[in-house]
Amino acid sequence: MPPNAEPLDPVGILGGTTLFAALGDSELESVAARCLRRTYGKGQYLCYQGDPGDRLFIVGRGLVKVVLVSDQGGEMVLITLGTHEMFGELAVLDQGPRSASVVAVVPTTVLMLTRPVLLELMGTHAAVRDALLTSLGALVRRLTEQAGDLVFLDLGARLAKLLLRLAEDSGQTGDRIVVELGLTQSDLAGMIGASRPAVNRVLQTLVARGLVEISGHSIVLRDLLGLRRRAGV
Repeated sequence: MPPNAEPLDPVGILGGTTLFAALGDSELESVAARCLRRTYGKGQYLCYQGDPGDRLFIVGRGLVKVVLVSDQGGEMVLITLGTHEMFGELAVLDQGPRSASVVAVVPTTVLMLTRPVLLELMGTHAAVRDALLTSLGALVRRLTEQAGDLVFLDLGARLAKLLLRLAEDSGQTGDRIVVELGLTQSDLAGMIGASRPAVNRVLQTLVARGLVEISGHSIVLRDLLGLRRRAGV
């Protein structure tokens, strides 16, 4: 059976998140029963920038990209999120409009919790409240780091750092890590504040130096130490 045809286990998905990791099986089953579920096709928008922030999303299967769009139509990919990761917590808490759009990179199934349910869970489970506050802190730190990278790192360093982060997110280990992007070079460019032609040139430079290898839509990281030196980390 293809992986995407396997039944989704909401309890297992919730238990694998940082938000609900501290809950017991019976508590997770109770939360799962209150989740809404929806599947999106590749390229479909889960929500749009400016939409009401009335629910929290948890990725059960697939991959999404969080996209910031300017008034002129320019696009910047802020981050990609996979299984067990969540988004929408900021808008749910402050009741403001969504600050970014979210698009399915591949066919994606999500679990959703409405704002009243999430607030109730935060009130009855201190661990959920604390985990959500930790998540918001991590979000602020990540955005601060991204802003600093745009100012202090050149394009090559930013791309090397991004590839290392994508490799870490993949959970792979070893000397050669295959990053199955599911992203275009334009997406990569948007994540580091550059143009697609510029990213392509830097990628070819990394290939020439033996740091990476391009194979179809995948990028193979061949020299992690060399990439860390290029990224300055």
